[in-house]
Amino acid sequence: MSKKDNSQNNSRRDFLKASAATGAVASSPMFFMKNAYAAENFRNAPKGGSVKLGFNVPQTGAYADEGADELRAYKLAVEHLNGGGDGGMMNTMKPMSLKGNGVLGKKVEYVTGDTQTKSDAARASAKRMIEKDGALMISGGSSSGVAIAVQGLCQEMGVIFMAGLTHSNDTTGKDKRRYGFRHFFNAKMSGSALGPVLKKEMGSDRRAYHLTADYTWGWTQEESIKETTEGLGWKTHKTVKTPVGAGDFSQYITPILNSGADTLILNHYGKDMINSLTQAVQFGLRDKMVNGKQFEIIVPLYSRLMAQGAGENLKGILGTTNWNWALKDAGSQAFVKSFGAKYGFPPSMAAHTCYVQTLLYANACEMAGTFYPPEVIKALEGFNFDGMGNGKTEYRAEDHQCFKNVLVVRGNQNPTSQFDLLEIVQEVPRSQVEYDASIFGGDLGPYKV
Repeated sequence: MSKKDNSQNNSRRDFLKASAATGAVASSPMFFMKNAYAAENFRNAPKGGSVKLGFNVPQTGAYADEGADELRAYKLAVEHLNGGGDGGMMNTMKPMSLKGNGVLGKKVEYVTGDTQTKSDAARASAKRMIEKDGALMISGGSSSGVAIAVQGLCQEMGVIFMAGLTHSNDTTGKDKRRYGFRHFFNAKMSGSALGPVLKKEMGSDRRAYHLTADYTWGWTQEESIKETTEGLGWKTHKTVKTPVGAGDFSQYITPILNSGADTLILNHYGKDMINSLTQAVQFGLRDKMVNGKQFEIIVPLYSRLMAQGAGENLKGILGTTNWNWALKDAGSQAFVKSFGAKYGFPPSMAAHTCYVQTLLYANACEMAGTFYPPEVIKALEGFNFDGMGNGKTEYRAEDHQCFKNVLVVRGNQNPTSQFDLLEIVQEVPRSQVEYDASIFGGDLGPYKV
């Protein structure tokens, strides 16, 4: 046997040994050998000294504020991957295979697209980044409709999609895909986390009125919150669907005033939540007494950017969030320090999840020892990690949903700064929000080889 052959066999053996430890590949050497040729000839396989990622965010539309912060986080992640800055969460992530020299020794570059918070536009920009720009991985989005559309496209094209901000149960439920992964939590988790707090603070006798964004995220959030509140004994008075980007919600709020409902649940996000909440407060809902109770408003999904937009109207209102810059764990503090030093203000949860998704993808490539998507996917499936905020986290293999702690928050009554807007009421343990992977149906589909 030649020295070259012996070296190749040693390398292959080392790779299989490391991969078996992480679950990255099947234990049979025959599996690796069968795909050896394919692993060098997949779509957009890096040929030179760089690898290109595609960041698809809402730069216009109702969720543009979230998109701007996502893009900031992506740029910071690329800087850290290439060895720039202070490294951020690369200093706290465990286990971690990244070396600060790009990914597998290749410099990370990126291209961007504008989803416009529209599924068709998002698919078109993702397709352009894959076909024309050579993007090996797509990430981003601040809408579940966008995430599901782009995830489906990526499945068709054999390109990994690391979802950005998507909260619909469907993303890793009935619409889950082998090539899609979500670090963000979902509506089911929000409901499970909120339930005990709502019961403690508002009791078990309430009549709830829902205003719901009319697309997949709003539908599944309404469903999950109803499941929770009706389980507490609450009655669902009425549910009303509203268009994304409506701006003026007065026609939907006026009927609530004399409806007999004593609780408004706003299944809205971004500027829609800011506008609907502001108008609800202007209409006097928070000052009303109904059924012998103080009228309450609940915003099941929060972000700091929404809190800034809503201002005083948000004070005291309960909801959930995926992450908050005030968390004291080492990973969160490292990210806040890096982001704050670069941009002059703390990151949002949208920024956090997009930064983390980029590092998770890059780290999986290092674990797999290749950019070949099926092997990278296997490195992510069942991957357990820590040091990136929210405590110990798992990418569940069955549906590619991350499970971690969830934050119940309240609009801060006495903020100490323009960013100190959400008070953490409870850090709900992962065990309280986990559910069986089969409840939402769906099929991940095949690895493309």
